[in-house]
Amino acid sequence: MIEELAKAGADVFRINMSHASHEVLHQTVKRIRAVEARLKHPIGILADLQGPKLRVWKFAGGSVNLVAGQTFTLDSEQNDQGNAQRVYLPHPEIIESVSVGDRLLLDDGKLQLKATKVGNGAIETEVIYGGKLSDKKGVSLPDTLLPTGALTEKDHADLLEALKAEVDWIALSFVQRPEDIIDVRKIVQGRAGVMAKIEKPQAIERLEEIVKLSDAIMVARGDLGVELPLEQVPGLQKRMIRMCRRFGKPVVVATQMLESMITAPVPTRAEVSDVSIAVFEGADAVMLSAESASGQYPVEAVATMNKVAVAVESDSNYRNIIRAAQTEPEATAADAISAATRQVAETLDLAAIVTYTASGSTGIRAARERPSKPIIALSPNLRTIRRLSVVWGIHCVQTEDAVNLEDMVDRACVIAYQEGFARPGDRIAITAGVPLGTPGATNMLRIAFVRQDGAGSS
Repeated sequence: MIEELAKAGADVFRINMSHASHEVLHQTVKRIRAVEARLKHPIGILADLQGPKLRVWKFAGGSVNLVAGQTFTLDSEQNDQGNAQRVYLPHPEIIESVSVGDRLLLDDGKLQLKATKVGNGAIETEVIYGGKLSDKKGVSLPDTLLPTGALTEKDHADLLEALKAEVDWIALSFVQRPEDIIDVRKIVQGRAGVMAKIEKPQAIERLEEIVKLSDAIMVARGDLGVELPLEQVPGLQKRMIRMCRRFGKPVVVATQMLESMITAPVPTRAEVSDVSIAVFEGADAVMLSAESASGQYPVEAVATMNKVAVAVESDSNYRNIIRAAQTEPEATAADAISAATRQVAETLDLAAIVTYTASGSTGIRAARERPSKPIIALSPNLRTIRRLSVVWGIHCVQTEDAVNLEDMVDRACVIAYQEGFARPGDRIAITAGVPLGTPGATNMLRIAFVRQDGAGSS
């Protein structure tokens, strides 16, 4: 199935650590790497950490019915089973942090409570929206900044295991503040990319700092839509995508993109529209969750997403919309070269842009420009090309570092020819950093002809 999904267009596979044991993690990584070897195409692996899951405890009858206007207490009485008046909340940090007037959302926001009295190890609340509340349902706190970091003990163990399994990306759930990213970066130490999932109102307040510290961002619309008014989420999605484009950070749009395809072989028109909007806005990747993890039509869901992305990027309006959101290059040689490369490639109608990238930063810069020509990223580092699989429009190839400029031009032309992007007589643009192999030092742009034998001359 992993092979089928990869052939249908999946570039990155997400392993959700909320559901995966360490044994399942290693087994899944092994299977993905076997598929990668068979397809001879780099595949990214993302380990998604669970984050602090806050839940109420159990009820005597398994569930209770709460009525709007009644009083309901969440307390620290561990011994008793809950009833219609109270329930144990196994999170002392919530009880200490909530203030009078704060909202508590239960079961994905289906029930809403408002804190009326706080103290003596309990939160007394008024039920605003009632309904059925059953054992271990989740608690969301849109108005409360919790003192705990985004990394729980379970997350810490899962993170170390994911690094041992050599995954390419670590996604951090329920990020609230920039310090959450810093804590994880200290542990990761560059062994994987760190992707911040934006799903808390507190993260929105410090969005720019979080984006700057992260390697990539995920617009996690599920929990974001629980803790914030739903009508605000589309505007926030636009804002996050634009900010990530500005800072040259890959951005993933996730949650309920093709939700109906969990049980149906075709999506709704609204879902197709939703996926296309993310592509029109300039997202690097769009993500499936239950559709591919537990749905009945995983291959069809991936194929649908792929078809929508291809159709949007072929649309006559796509270029204009992307150009309108184009950000000015920063005053660095690397940014200036990347911007110039796009312009040269489009003006001269080149077959492809070939970028040599040691750390991946040159490839990301090239993609940020959203050229209408294909980008081929060449790197000797397998981890770099796997990590770039989440980035827009990059075709990654592992190759040895060029020994000199002539070898660099030849190698670029041969690979562009072999990978089917350029024919003899075509021209390509080549960007690299000189001296070769220096991370982030893009300072050279060459135009080369692909000769009959596939090699190049500049």
